[in-house]
Amino acid sequence: MLILVRHGQTAANRGGLLQGRIDPPLTELGTAQAAAAAATLAGCGATRIVSSPLVRAVATATVIGDTLGLDVEIDERIVEIDYGSWDGRALTDIEPAIWASWRNDPHFAPPGGESLHSVATRAGDFAHDVLERGGVTVAVSHVSPIKAIAAWALGADDSATWRMHLDVASITRVTTRGAGPCLLSLDRKSTRLNSS
Repeated sequence: MLILVRHGQTAANRGGLLQGRIDPPLTELGTAQAAAAAATLAGCGATRIVSSPLVRAVATATVIGDTLGLDVEIDERIVEIDYGSWDGRALTDIEPAIWASWRNDPHFAPPGGESLHSVATRAGDFAHDVLERGGVTVAVSHVSPIKAIAAWALGADDSATWRMHLDVASITRVTTRGAGPCLLSLDRKSTRLNSS
């Protein structure tokens, strides 16, 4: 089983900014959310914990790893989408027509950034490898790779990610059933802490 955890809150996502590859730390609330996720996952049977290399994910993974007694491994395939020159900008600053183009074309990439299709390819490869390996792996990542893995598990098009909501510090579970992947849960709240 693959248990995906979105990192806890940062000031950037609290402020509605596109974080991408900028690397802000967790807020105090974000650290509390990581602890709540860790408490939810205690006893889950995980034998490994993997994280995106970004600080907000590693900090969340470290809190969970400490609870589970596991050292954090880093995997670049679950790093957040690269928004290129849009990193750090408010979502409302992106021209609506350009944003609509992105929503309608998974191969669209922001200037100097990465397409949803690219994220889906690397995140899907990661999920496939984890499920092939067997056992229970916790992976701490970001909104775009986790949504991409959920779409992959459903056999849905990359654009299906636009129809999903994924809160900070939420838990998503994917396993194998029969011949392929199966989405067990999406955006399960590990905490009642307010994310805004």
